[in-house]
This record gives sequence, C-alpha cells and structure tokens, in this order.
Amino acid sequence: MSNLTTHSFTDSQALAVALATNLAERLREGIAERGRALLAVSGGSTPRHLFERLSRETLDWSKVQVTLVDERWVPESNERSNAGMLKATLLQHEASAAQFVPLYTDAPTPEAGLATVRARMASLALPFDAVVLGMGNDGHTASFFPGGDRLPEALDPNNPVHVLPMRAAGAGEPRITFTLSALLDTRALCLHIEGEAKRQLLADASQGVGEAANYPVRAVLTQKRVPVTVYWCP
Repeated sequence: MSNLTTHSFTDSQALAVALATNLAERLREGIAERGRALLAVSGGSTPRHLFERLSRETLDWSKVQVTLVDERWVPESNERSNAGMLKATLLQHEASAAQFVPLYTDAPTPEAGLATVRARMASLALPFDAVVLGMGNDGHTASFFPGGDRLPEALDPNNPVHVLPMRAAGAGEPRITFTLSALLDTRALCLHIEGEAKRQLLADASQGVGEAANYPVRAVLTQKRVPVTVYWCP
C-alpha cells in the first residue's frame, strides 16, 4: 500500500533507538516552528523500551505536551493505568519537564467524566507532532476494539468529536479514547508492533484478508489522510 511504510529491526532495543530518535526530531521541529510540540502515545507493555529511550533525548521538554491515545478508566495507582506506566517510563530524566495531559478523571465512569476530559483535550495545541499507536492480537488499536459499543463513531473519519468512552468484551475495563479523526490530525503517524504474529495480522488487515478485513486497525491502515509508518521487530 502506498500509504504504508515499514521499518524492520532486529530487536526491541534497536527499534526503540530508531523510533525515539525520529520522535525527538519531530518534537524539536514543532518547538522550532511553533514554540511548542504535542505527542500522543499508546500504553501497554510494548513501548516501555521506547519510552525509556525517548525520556533521555535532549530537547526543550518544558514546551512539550504529552497525552495518551487511550486510557483504561482506572486511577494512576492501578497497575493497569497507562498514565502510571507513562509516568514511570517516559516522564523521567530529560522528559520529566514535559506537561502530561491525562485522559482519566476521578469520575466514576468515562461517561461521567467525559465533559471534563473533552474540555481538557480542547486545550491541546493540535495538530499532534506525532501519534504512536500499538496493536493488539485482536486487531484493536487505541481503544477501537472489535464489538466496541461506540466503534462506528470512533472510526468515523469525519467525526468532529475528539474523545469517546468505549466498552467492549475484550477491553477489560471501560475505556476513554481519542477518535480516529482526532488521531489523524497529526504530522506523523507511527504504528509500533513486535512479534511475527502481529506482522502477519497487520499484513492481513492491510490487505483485507479473511477475518482481518473487519479488524479496527484496518481503518487506520486504509485511510488516506496521513501516511502510516510501521516500526516492527520480531
């Protein structure tokens, strides 16, 4: 696909070095051009090496806003919190000066906290300088889960709404997520995946093969607004 470029690496450390270097340069460009930069990243276990590497990149982190593409509706103290993981890995060292803009509030549900989250996200200096997505074994990315209760809204490329709650059988906790239309408002869109199984899943989704034709990540791969750069290692 002309919209998809893949960079392959021998291991997760080599991938982390390359992607961190690329992201840091994007952030420096944003600061140079507009006096600020904005980065959205994914949680989970895959990006830990990336975040630890990126946290040591030298740039004016005080001018960088960092947010998550999605979040589980749990407090930061919960081991499942993406924000908690981000603070322990990325928002350290040089990057401790960045401004973190969380998706979670202390409201009891994402629906109850939605107005607060939307107001908070409206303060972001869009467009993003870079968005880093991951992908699950079920073909989800961000909180675009198969069978998600608001999946059609979330994947609508013309939806003016930036954030939505999401509930799905495969999601565990209720979630809050940026919509696809919001995430496509970016200067760079990266997909970070590891493992042979995910490489095959990605190939099937991009080509619309079998069950993968219905995987939510296909909406990211087939949209024409922003080129997608895949960073992969075994």
